[in-house]
Amino acid sequence: MKSILTLIIGAGLSISTQAQSLDIWFDKPMSANEIWEEATLPIGNGSIGANVTGGVSKEVLTLNEKSLWRGGTNTKGGATHYWNANKESAKILPVIREAFSKNDQKKAEQYTNENFNGLVDYESSREPEFRFGSFTTLGRANIVTGLREGAYTDYRRSLSLDSAVATVTFIQDGVKYKREYFASYPDSIIVMRFSADKPGKQNLTFSYATNPESKGATESDSPTSILYKGALTNNEMEFAIRVKAITKGGYLKSERGLITTKDADEVIFILSADTDYKINFNPDFKDNKAYVGVDPEISTRTIMGETSKFSYKELLSHHMSDYKRLFERVNISLNPNAPMALQYPATTDLPTYERLEKYRKGYADYNLEELYYQFGRYLLIASSREGNLPANLQGIWSEGIDGPWHVDYHNNINLQMNYWPASSTNLNECIPPLIDFIKTLIKPGEKTAKAYFGARGWTASISGNIFGFTSPLTDKNMSWNFNPMAGPWLATHVWDYYDYTRDKKFLKETGYNIIKESADFTVDYLWRMPDGKYTAAPSTSPEHGPVDKGATFVHAVVREILMDAIDASKALGIDKSKRKEWQNVLNNLVPYQIGRYGQIMEWSEDIDDPKDNHRHVNHLFGLHPGRTISPVTTPKLAEASKIVLQHRGDGATGWSMGWKLNQWARLHDGDHAYTLFGNLLKNGTMNNLWDTHPPFQIDGNFGGTAGVTEMLLQSHMGFIDLIPALPKAWSDGDINGLNARGNFEVSIKWENNHLNSATILSRSGGDCNIRYNGYKLKIKTKAGKSYRITFDNKKGLKVS
Repeated sequence: MKSILTLIIGAGLSISTQAQSLDIWFDKPMSANEIWEEATLPIGNGSIGANVTGGVSKEVLTLNEKSLWRGGTNTKGGATHYWNANKESAKILPVIREAFSKNDQKKAEQYTNENFNGLVDYESSREPEFRFGSFTTLGRANIVTGLREGAYTDYRRSLSLDSAVATVTFIQDGVKYKREYFASYPDSIIVMRFSADKPGKQNLTFSYATNPESKGATESDSPTSILYKGALTNNEMEFAIRVKAITKGGYLKSERGLITTKDADEVIFILSADTDYKINFNPDFKDNKAYVGVDPEISTRTIMGETSKFSYKELLSHHMSDYKRLFERVNISLNPNAPMALQYPATTDLPTYERLEKYRKGYADYNLEELYYQFGRYLLIASSREGNLPANLQGIWSEGIDGPWHVDYHNNINLQMNYWPASSTNLNECIPPLIDFIKTLIKPGEKTAKAYFGARGWTASISGNIFGFTSPLTDKNMSWNFNPMAGPWLATHVWDYYDYTRDKKFLKETGYNIIKESADFTVDYLWRMPDGKYTAAPSTSPEHGPVDKGATFVHAVVREILMDAIDASKALGIDKSKRKEWQNVLNNLVPYQIGRYGQIMEWSEDIDDPKDNHRHVNHLFGLHPGRTISPVTTPKLAEASKIVLQHRGDGATGWSMGWKLNQWARLHDGDHAYTLFGNLLKNGTMNNLWDTHPPFQIDGNFGGTAGVTEMLLQSHMGFIDLIPALPKAWSDGDINGLNARGNFEVSIKWENNHLNSATILSRSGGDCNIRYNGYKLKIKTKAGKSYRITFDNKKGLKVS
């Protein structure tokens, strides 16, 4: 069926009716030989999350609360010990730089390795107090149903991206059973409803299994509810979880920490959870309780009291209204008139894992590509909402006491990649948690900047936690552990948020100081050589190669943060003298270099190996996510970037393919970008469409969604570029509701691989520069007005 699209110009919204719904689904429960990250369905509200496994005789939900972390200031030794994390190594910088000036690489590397690590270990096995800590599980919800596990038909377990509701249905003994699950942001709860098409069929026992490294107990809080209040043994972080049951008909009892129902027509479980964590932008370095705030027993009681006023229908309405307000802003339709490549059964009649398997074998499935794209937006809404912490390495979903890389905030691309699709896909409301997280790094990051570089401002290192950790770790392998540009890279997101929203109040009150102090650190970190040029010494290319006297990645981030600081000061009309200082450094920074293979050099020396297919492509930061390399403005550097990508190849881990997808899109090579997108789905995606490194990392999902957006819309070079990397495979389609920098909302329609029309809503007014296929158009826009753009081969771009 052909998609019918109606653009509501004044509101800047789009409505689409499609024959195919956006469901991820399985035709069976999660089996014993499947791991949770491959076969569960995630729900979340930015604070608490759960994974639905869909067992018939026993439903199990893995649970998480975003701030439930081990480590921090209340571990053994207290705050003084926790903050004793930095070495005083600034005095060693002249020694290292002198070694570089004498071409003594061995000495420069030795002194860097020995002095620029930190005093906190990353692994609990090597530091019993485990100061760095880890994100950890909230435990599990277990619901025993009294049904037989294998005796069912017509099983379906699905996650609707349209509604953010997970559903399980099946038939047993002639009864159709149904379960519905959602995580509500406005009400701060998870809701589970168990029902059937015949009365009296709900015979359930609900129990809670807590984190194994906690102390506490589950008690019956009332005749209809249970409460667990406990604390982690590592740092005494307190947490609480409450579950209340509401039944229609039958019998309900809460006793000895269990909730039991018999012969009920319907049972609704409402779950609230919280910790005593308090975000702190100005921690007292002597206060063990610097990150302790609310009493979770009280906060969960308050939440439960508020939600008890509402019916299931009302709670669902609150959730749906909030979620749809964000999710429905963007609609994508790829080849809506193309025949089904899978023939019968139709694509959406197959479980998602079977569709993915056919896609891996080369069958076209454009709706699966749409589904994957929108899944990234769903995951961001579910894992990053205002008032909460940002999405971590697994978003919000993790099982076990610890997880890969402690499920931390990895600052050398992974955390940043989580937010690449936020503004461009019209989800600016998901960014405040990232801004708040950056703010937690500033005061501790000032100590790190001074200790290691004698620098003003602030910075961070490769790994972060929720307790303001900014130091390098103990490991002396500087290829991964030396990353002083992590702070400035994070700060570029602050400017990007302003550039998309044009929120001057935010820039003046919050954003500018973060950017300015990061730029000041960057200036002080650089080495001004005798010839007057600035270089980054010592520096590294994250997770790859030697200690260097001018790694290209670092110089690219330097360019970006200094350009951002200059633009921010101009936007506010302040700090002209600082602007001059920043511009002088930019003018004298060592330039990009092209090596003997025609490639952008990764290091200051031409030592690149064309057979090296390392997953990191750091030296192309200026191409993406930066804005200093472009086929439009720097075609020679763009061509040299292409050679790097050809050398690195089209495979890698999931997130790496996601990054290279974005970079090929920035090179305006739609077909190659589509190859990377296909590889990401085929080789970097699990059965539930989660990204795999392996293991599961959520950044690849966000990188994939961002990359598709870059194929269809770019705005980083000062103009809106329409379908700059459209692949031949997507001959017809449309996308509605994207954001462009300058606070423009953009909808695009194309036919036969050519632009048909675009509609641009100007939210803030001002000049709008548009580009398509080499043609340019400039419009002086008024805030609140929409402009329809068409293209003619003879007349070029026109506006009406």
